[in-house]
Amino acid sequence: MGPATPVSSDALVRPVKLPLVDRLGSAVVTAAPPILLLIGMWFGWTGNVFDWQDILILAIFYAGVGTGVTVGFHRLLTHRSFKCHRLTRAAFAALGSAAAEGPVIDWVATHRKHHQFSDEHGDPHSPHGHGAGFTGSLRGLVHAHIGWVFADMEVADERRYAKDLLADPLIRFVDRTFLLWVLLGLAAAFGLGVALNGSVAGGLEALLWGGAARIFLMHHATFSINSLCHFFGRRAYDTPDESRNLAWLALPTWGEAWHNNHHAFPTSYRHGLERWQLDPSAAIIRMLESTGLAWDVVRVTPERRTRKALAPTI
Repeated sequence: MGPATPVSSDALVRPVKLPLVDRLGSAVVTAAPPILLLIGMWFGWTGNVFDWQDILILAIFYAGVGTGVTVGFHRLLTHRSFKCHRLTRAAFAALGSAAAEGPVIDWVATHRKHHQFSDEHGDPHSPHGHGAGFTGSLRGLVHAHIGWVFADMEVADERRYAKDLLADPLIRFVDRTFLLWVLLGLAAAFGLGVALNGSVAGGLEALLWGGAARIFLMHHATFSINSLCHFFGRRAYDTPDESRNLAWLALPTWGEAWHNNHHAFPTSYRHGLERWQLDPSAAIIRMLESTGLAWDVVRVTPERRTRKALAPTI
């Protein structure tokens, strides 16, 4: 057998038509949570659903699974902002998978491609370049927020953008068993609801708020980084894209909305670089570091920040 024909880098990123099963899966994951949330709100207004246990379960699972996305998928696996034991890496990957935002390797590859082509041709979800005026802006925001999930687009090939994760057997296992982690996240919410309320009905309420509502809210928090944080807000640092900081979105996104800061210093474990910029994900990483569960945490020196800072606007 002769040597393999070399594959050009351009061939690793190719336009494809998404399979019908992928489109249907995206439609179900996108549409089902808000429908169930509306049902839950209706019953809540009639006084039958949404008590303190539901609020507690929603908060626990939003914060816990959200940490899997922001600390695990994003800062650890995508940008390697810190190091940890391989079992901890796998645990973060499993926790992030429960968010139902896609398998971990695909998520990481897509995000790395976004950074390579940010707001240029090749960016999977830029809100820019979709036409002029109000209509073009609205079209771009819709595309960046949710439309890109259903669009025919250039695939972020995992062999090019996530070769390190493909080489990790534990991460490959978590990636292949993505649906399992989504179901386990839902089952955990159901189980906690039964434990707190002492009934299957309580478990079903918990499944609504710790499952459907949590997925809906977390999806749109993540989607807002792609759309709103590349269109609205302030720029503190000189970057070649339109990334922006959006202060009011920082807490719901667990610190991810300091997006211009992040694009200026992608490997920094902190996105909220100022003391007043809330960044719960960075606090979690510091806690891991203090207990010896994380090391080689990437920090940005004041000198680097000063060199890249934009002059303040009046």
